[in-house]
Amino acid sequence: MTVRSYRPGEIAVGSERLHAPFIVSAERLVRDWPVRTPDALDLAALQPLLELNPQVILIGASNGFAAPPAWRAQVHARNVALEFMELGAACRTYNVLAQERRAVVAGLFP
Repeated sequence: MTVRSYRPGEIAVGSERLHAPFIVSAERLVRDWPVRTPDALDLAALQPLLELNPQVILIGASNGFAAPPAWRAQVHARNVALEFMELGAACRTYNVLAQERRAVVAGLFP
């Protein structure tokens, strides 16, 4: 699956237009991610992304967010890169890595 377009409040993945936070990988679209804002993220909220066995996790939001160093250390201990970025950059980076057939998962906040 790829991100076809994004704008504040809406992200198009495949033929769907999503308006709530979701998780996407090359094989799966998880529409019911219960995290509503990046500020509500914690390690438990990252668990559904980790369960998809990624090499890279991208978190994208329009207002930006930085992970506490303890999170990054715990995720890196699983040999997974964790990156937080602006929504557009996360969507573009996800598409590039997915097209390269890398094990990438994105948690996106429209």
